[in-house]
This record gives sequence, structure tokens and C-alpha cells, in this order.
Amino acid sequence: MTENPATWVTAGLMALGALVFAAFWVAWFRQAQDQEWLPSGYRDHETPFVFTDSLLAVLLVAAAVLLVLEEPLGESLALIAGGMLLFLGILDAAYFWRTGLFAPEHEGAANLAIVLAVLAGGIFLIVRYA
Repeated sequence: MTENPATWVTAGLMALGALVFAAFWVAWFRQAQDQEWLPSGYRDHETPFVFTDSLLAVLLVAAAVLLVLEEPLGESLALIAGGMLLFLGILDAAYFWRTGLFAPEHEGAANLAIVLAVLAGGIFLIVRYA
């Protein structure tokens, strides 16, 4: 098991990220998503992302555990998770931009925070383990 504090912090952040993904989807499915300003087909567009985000959450936890155990596969999985985070962040940014969901009256600050956090997580993992 690692004694490196940076690895423990990274693993903790990865586990926290997985929990945030889970909490986001639980909250999202409990809301009606019926605001008049939401783009047509918003719910149909977003719903499939529960699968990719769930896979990403599992990958983040697996990579975190393997990193703490000092298994080489942990770094590879962290890089894969970083790539997934970048892809999902860019995809969300493009969709939110195209559909006006960055506008202040459309929960733009929250949407921007989500995109920036996802992109930052992806960049962090790639820089740290590339």
C-alpha cells in the first residue's frame, strides 16, 4: 500500500468524483426536467449519459483502489478515466453552448461549474499519469 500522500489525495478525489456522479444522477432522475426553457429532447439526450457516467464512476473507484495498492494498472485506468472525463466535458460544453444552457437564466453557472470540474478532473489525471 502506498505511503505517498499525493496518491492518497488523488485516489480520494477520484472516489469523491465517483460519488458526485452517482449523486448527480440520483438527483437528476428525481427532478421533473420540465422547465419551459429546456431544449426539445433534453431528457432523451441526457438520459443515456447515466450509463457512461456509471462506467466512469466504476473506473474512477477501481483506479483509485489500484493506485493506493500500487498496482501498475491503476495508472492506466486513471488515464482512461481522464480521457473519458475530457470527452464528456467537451461534449457537455458543446451541447450546453449550442442549446443556450450556459445562460444565467438557464442555470448557466451550475452548468459551467459542472463542465469546468469535469474538464479539470480529466486534465489533472492525464497530466499526473501521462
